[in-house]
Amino acid sequence: MQMKLSLLVVASVLACVCAQARPPVSDTALEDALNDKRFIQRQLKCALGEAPCDPVGKRLKTLAPLVLRGACPQCTPQETKQIQRTLSYVQRNFPAEWAKIVRQYAG
Repeated sequence: MQMKLSLLVVASVLACVCAQARPPVSDTALEDALNDKRFIQRQLKCALGEAPCDPVGKRLKTLAPLVLRGACPQCTPQETKQIQRTLSYVQRNFPAEWAKIVRQYAG
């Protein structure tokens, strides 16, 4: 569960779980989550309203608008760095889903 939570420290965009009172996610755990394509695709579908959400996906949907607008006041500098890394990953590896997320949440 820690690995899956790590993806949205970022998220997801999707990537982003910048929650208060959450333990920090290691860069290794984040890398493991980014390498789990099925997990990423589930979270992307959740964020787009195309599939049910697990707790990670629900958090993603809450934070996505803030992160895409460049505002996550409760995020630490490490979380911000991890969020940027995850967003870049999603942009490169899931461009169609990224475009939909930007249209849905950033507008």
